[in-house]
Amino acid sequence: MRRLPARSLLAPDAIAGGSARTDDDAYRWLEAVDSEAALAWVETRNLETLARFKDADFQTLESGLREIFDADDRIPFAVKRGGYAYNFWQDAEHPRGLWRRTPWAEYADARPAWEVLIDVDALNAEEGENWVWHGARCLEPADPDAPWERALVALSRGGADADVTREFDLLTGTFVAGGFERPEAKGGVGWIARDRVYVYSDFGDGTLTDSGYPRIVKRWQRGEPLAAAETVFEAAPSDLMAVAFHDDTRGFARDFIHHALGFYEQRLIELTADGQHLTLDLPLSAEVDVHREWLLVLLRERWNGLSRTEGVSDGSDEADYPAGALLAIDYADFKAGERDFRVLFTPTAHRSLEGFEWTRHFLVLDVLEDVKHRFERLQPRAHGEWPRQALSALPETGDVGLEAIDPDQSDEVFVTVTDYLTPTTLSQWDLAGDASPQPLKQAPQFFDADGMQVEQRFAISADGTRIPYFLVLPAGRDETDVSRETRPTLLYGYGGFEISLTPHYAASAGRSWLARGGAYVVANIRGGGEYGPRWHRAALRENRHKAFEDFAAVAEALVATGVTRVDQLGIQGGSNGGLLVGNMITRYPNHFAAAVCEVPLLDMQRYHQLLAGASWMAEYGDPDSDDWEHFLKDYSPYHNLRDNAVYPAVLFTTSTRDDRVHPGHARKMMAKMEAMGCDVHYYENTEGGHGGAADNAQRARLGALAWRFLWDRLGGA
Repeated sequence: MRRLPARSLLAPDAIAGGSARTDDDAYRWLEAVDSEAALAWVETRNLETLARFKDADFQTLESGLREIFDADDRIPFAVKRGGYAYNFWQDAEHPRGLWRRTPWAEYADARPAWEVLIDVDALNAEEGENWVWHGARCLEPADPDAPWERALVALSRGGADADVTREFDLLTGTFVAGGFERPEAKGGVGWIARDRVYVYSDFGDGTLTDSGYPRIVKRWQRGEPLAAAETVFEAAPSDLMAVAFHDDTRGFARDFIHHALGFYEQRLIELTADGQHLTLDLPLSAEVDVHREWLLVLLRERWNGLSRTEGVSDGSDEADYPAGALLAIDYADFKAGERDFRVLFTPTAHRSLEGFEWTRHFLVLDVLEDVKHRFERLQPRAHGEWPRQALSALPETGDVGLEAIDPDQSDEVFVTVTDYLTPTTLSQWDLAGDASPQPLKQAPQFFDADGMQVEQRFAISADGTRIPYFLVLPAGRDETDVSRETRPTLLYGYGGFEISLTPHYAASAGRSWLARGGAYVVANIRGGGEYGPRWHRAALRENRHKAFEDFAAVAEALVATGVTRVDQLGIQGGSNGGLLVGNMITRYPNHFAAAVCEVPLLDMQRYHQLLAGASWMAEYGDPDSDDWEHFLKDYSPYHNLRDNAVYPAVLFTTSTRDDRVHPGHARKMMAKMEAMGCDVHYYENTEGGHGGAADNAQRARLGALAWRFLWDRLGGA
């Protein structure tokens, strides 16, 4: 399902200058990512952490995780391109992975015959590199019966966001000599036609935004040097980024610029055939999608349906359309000045729109109702209401996903169904014909879930808001028995950027934690997207403390209801979730006994000057303004450590090659807490980017380290 725009944004690979207010930062030197002194410090802490936790139990956990990640009977999820199913696959023999394909007719077979297109490990050996797969964009031929011939392949050194792009020949299985090739940078290349592409990248001094994203879009013709490519759009340095894409839907071919002014403000601009820039007159905060003859608008704020400049309401009752509503209109009519939108979805206190998916004849809405998926199939019509039907054949619990297989040609979708205790099932469903999904593949079961339980509960936050959370209990635990024993419990959260945490098969947690008697909890705190824009806005900027209060409320509920004790409770979070964990450490140190803080933001006075940080000021605030004194300093964990406080045990993990969230956050917090005599441990993977790991071996090591640390500190042994 789609939420627009895609927010897996890019970041520069160098630290920026500092603020005068941080000159007294004793650990600022750790921000120099590759300095000899900083790397020596990292190596020492890594060795100390492994020496402490790398024992027989660690090795058992690590080997168990490798079995999960490398299992050859995992589902090979695929995308259809022409007559083939394409898949990227990693296992023990191919740690960096294989990009491969099989004839579409054979994909449903238990063991399809895969044709390897790119062996990344072999490529690394040949070129002396450490490439990590970043994906491929295949060019659809103009003739629907012709074979697909070309792809644009992205490869990253060590897993960083920065990558290179190379043109690949799908017929010969080789890179195209003299083809389109983009040097290493943040950005990308997208097809227009066989001999033309859009490129947005680092073109030299002054061509990136202050956030480090591409701000210049060029149209590049085959055979000409990149420097000679025609500039078609240029964003301001203070904007977030600009990218271009070509919609090759037959009969509706169009070109667009996605111009992001900030993280939650963007314009969609059509590049017309005569070279004009047609900016769609819509609220800057709205998420916009053009598909065939339709324009969809997903509102993040209330809107009265007027122009962009006068249409964003201040929240008064004059607004016609509420935040979280999905609107539709004929695209040609809209460009002609029509504003009679159809309302396809209106949120309620319990329902929000999580995403949508187009097929050839239908629009499918993915609605979250108290963090449970509900799907509706709508049939677009030029006039009148769009007939809708609830897709009752789908489960009402767990996580369900729908993805169109070929939205230009058919109404077939892939359906994935899973929950915390149930391995994923992949099915195929023709929404125009089949009564129910037809199973294709079943993921293996990695732990014995017999007797385990999943419950959804609600905690009451400090301001009275009900906060949902999922509780996964190990086997043999009777929640009706008042004499029951408590158990080690891990509480996970994120709470930011309108990202929802829905149930998924907990293979790693199941084998490494639940099977050993621990409980696992996921909190749906404010800042996320579980109840749409209102849930996100409730914890923005000066209201960030609401997310921390929500998480604390869930922790308190787990203790109050006898699930666990404070000395058995651990927490975990990464990236924005690392900021959450950092604030739980400094604000609520008596609520839990151990914390795993992964690729975190922790220095909120300098975050905007480190890598991609400037792009997140709409989420957190501007440290160079009054925001610092008014609220930011109150939730900057690095600045709120107190010498006389007793903190829980903490494991910090990050990656040297994370060029999105700077590893200096974790390094400095670790160094400061270590100097205070706290029970802290640290591990920095040398590869992996913001994901923390580049291959399954690295993922298994990081996972084993976290589970070993938690089990040790929470009394599981």
